[in-house]
Amino acid sequence: MRQAAIHLTDLADGRDRVILQNDAVAGELGAAIAQTFAAGRSRLVTANGREFFLNLHQPALRLVLVGAVHVSQTLAPMAAKLGYEVEIIDPRTGFATSARFPETEVIAEWPQDVLTNRPLDRYSALAALSHDPKIDDPALESALEAGCFYIGALGSRKTHEKRIERLRQKGIDDDRLRRVHAPIGLAIGAANPQEIAVAILAEVVQAFRVGSIAEEARN
Repeated sequence: MRQAAIHLTDLADGRDRVILQNDAVAGELGAAIAQTFAAGRSRLVTANGREFFLNLHQPALRLVLVGAVHVSQTLAPMAAKLGYEVEIIDPRTGFATSARFPETEVIAEWPQDVLTNRPLDRYSALAALSHDPKIDDPALESALEAGCFYIGALGSRKTHEKRIERLRQKGIDDDRLRRVHAPIGLAIGAANPQEIAVAILAEVVQAFRVGSIAEEARN
C-alpha cells in the first residue's frame, strides 16, 4: 500500500529516522510533522528548541479519468502540469485514441478490468465523465472501495440520484456514497468543457489539500 513518509534529520547531531503518516509523534515535533504532511512539501522546522529537516516523500498523485470525452481533453494536460499521473479509461475505441489524447495514457478497456490490475488507493482521484452507467458505475465502486481522496461524477442532480440508487443496490452504504462529488467540480458557473475541467481540477486540489488526507495528518 502506498503511503507518505518523512525522513526526519536532527540538524544538531545528524540523527535521523523515518516517520510514516500514521505514526504517532507527540508534542511540538508531532504538530510540525502533521503540518508537513498536510502541506505536502519538505521543510525546515524548529521544535522543542531544536532544528529538524523534514524531507517529505509522498506517493505520486494519480488522476483517473473515466471517459475519453471533451472535458478530459482539457483536464488531462492541466492535471499533468500539476504533477498528477493521469490516465484515461474508456472501452469505446472510437473515443479512446492517442490522436485525441497525444500526451496522455489512454486505455481502451472496461474500468473494472483496468482497476483490478491497476488498483486505486488513497492517493488516487477518480472522475467519472463518460455519462454511461455501464462505464462509470464500476469505476465509482472501485474508487469507493479503495478510499480515493477524491471521487467525482458528471451529471445533473437528478442523474446523480439515479446513480446513487444503483450503487446503493450494490450494497454501498450512504456514508460512502456521500463521498461522491456530484455534480462534479466547484460551483463556478462553468458553461463549457474547458471551464468544467477547471472546476473539476480545482475540486481535486481542494480535496487533497484540505480534505481527508490533510485532515488525517492534522489529527
